[in-house]
Amino acid sequence: MTDQTVFTPEDGRVSPLDRVREIVFSSPFVFIASLILAIIVLSALFAPWVVPHDPVRLTPAQRLKPPSELYWLGTDAYGRDLFSRIIYGGRISLVVGLGAAVFAVASGLMLGLLAGYIRWLDAILMRMVDGLMAIPNILLAIAIVSLWGAGIWTVLIAITIPEVPRVVRLVRSVVLSAREEPYVEAAIAAGSSTWLIMRRHLLPNTIAPLIIQGTYICASAILVEAILSFLGAGINPETPSWGNIMAEGRIYFQINPGIVLWPGIVVSVAILAINLLGDAVRDALDPRMAKRGIDR
Repeated sequence: MTDQTVFTPEDGRVSPLDRVREIVFSSPFVFIASLILAIIVLSALFAPWVVPHDPVRLTPAQRLKPPSELYWLGTDAYGRDLFSRIIYGGRISLVVGLGAAVFAVASGLMLGLLAGYIRWLDAILMRMVDGLMAIPNILLAIAIVSLWGAGIWTVLIAITIPEVPRVVRLVRSVVLSAREEPYVEAAIAAGSSTWLIMRRHLLPNTIAPLIIQGTYICASAILVEAILSFLGAGINPETPSWGNIMAEGRIYFQINPGIVLWPGIVVSVAILAINLLGDAVRDALDPRMAKRGIDR
């Protein structure tokens, strides 16, 4: 009788789809947050087929109308459909949030790897990072927008730059810890190049923390974009975004509070959903959190 080895899905390997399913269904709150976020993203992507009215069409005769069958959330001061503008505004806010997360993580990853592994660069890069972190995010973003003018790319850069130092410090701390591991020391002793060591041995250790940090940056960028637009230092007022809608409606808040409340609720719900999803990702990717769940 010969022994045969049978490989089953229980051999410790978890597919990405199973991991996503595990995160989404980890708790009712995370499932609801994922569902809400999916609705917001899909509504923004398919906005032309979702909205009942043109979001930029001016109809002065219908200005400041309350919610009705024709205008589900009412109209703004120029007679534009509020529901349509909120759906289209999600496009700008989500693009800024996702773009800031991607650019900040990509830039911070490279600088963090260099700072954590190459000792003589560490002091130079970290002093620059400390200088940027000493400036409040909003003030730095307003200064950048004031210098380069309003626009989606300017706002995206203004939001990304203050987030890069946090990613650099995160990656640096991971690299400093992983650099002392035996497999890294063995690679150095074997004569492996610096770039090979960073790519093969150090980079994989940063993936999980960066995914978690990216979700928080995305939520923070959406909020900062809304603040900048609300202060008049963000996207062009003619382009609908959640912050612009609230900024235009604050003058008429007493007449029609929904102009400010509805986009404010959408911003709050979107940020809360992203943060809940980020917490779930952290719990799924952090071995210490998983161990706590087993111990319970």
